[in-house]
Amino acid sequence: MTSSPINPAIDTFELGGAVTIPRLGFGAMQLPGRWNGPALDRATAVAVARRAVELGARHIDTASFYFSGTNRANDILREALHPYPVDVTIATKVGPLRAPTGEMFGEAGPDQLRPAVERNLRELGVDVLDLVYLRVGRLAKMGIAPLGDRFAALAELREKGLIRHLGVSNVTPEQLAEARSIAPVAAVQNRFGVLDQQDAALVDECAEAGIAFMPFFALGGGHAPLTGENLHKVAERHGATAFQVAIAWGLARSPSIVQIPGTGSLAHLEENMAAARLMLDEADMALLGQD
Repeated sequence: MTSSPINPAIDTFELGGAVTIPRLGFGAMQLPGRWNGPALDRATAVAVARRAVELGARHIDTASFYFSGTNRANDILREALHPYPVDVTIATKVGPLRAPTGEMFGEAGPDQLRPAVERNLRELGVDVLDLVYLRVGRLAKMGIAPLGDRFAALAELREKGLIRHLGVSNVTPEQLAEARSIAPVAAVQNRFGVLDQQDAALVDECAEAGIAFMPFFALGGGHAPLTGENLHKVAERHGATAFQVAIAWGLARSPSIVQIPGTGSLAHLEENMAAARLMLDEADMALLGQD
């Protein structure tokens, strides 16, 4: 008896119950270059952003604090795609404070969030941001402090028409509940992947609530390799790469997951987007659950 396919084709998600997006998008974090490394060639970065949309990415994840040297992700996206296609949504994050020299040095308070939102508006060249996450805990450990005053500040900007949808990032279930008590939450962005499933219960909670779950580091955290033995067995079986299997696993794991793998390489981009055609069956999923 053969296993039935779980992920026969890429499908879509209704973001905030209002906007249809494919469940395979693009993360812009690496467009400027490595976080603390050399800047990427600007022409290459622009080409990668344009090619992502050509290959079907309709949800792009960025942030004003994504930069390397003088290269900034938002500037690259504007050069590559503005005026943006009407079916492309752009998400950004506010909260972490990063010095021009690259060091993370704090988190924005409620009164600093409007300037951060306005900076993203200027850099991207838009009048309203499709989705804005409140990122807590900087870029490292998950935040544990209450976020109500900060999320309320973003909710006010949503009421004023500067933001369409709100999200939270790097949060605990308690923080998500706190945010939802203030305003609708359209998306959660936490660390999650085939080799890092600590937030499995939160993924399921988001699916039940109709909230998108957009994992970061789904292809391995901090540029770490994907080393799971069973991951590579499944990849070999399908003639795929471990990265492609990791993307396909997330799409099969939950209907709420929207994958946003990022890269500054055209070849890697092609590889990532081709993962939409990879069909994992029940046997694959069971084996990957053992890693």
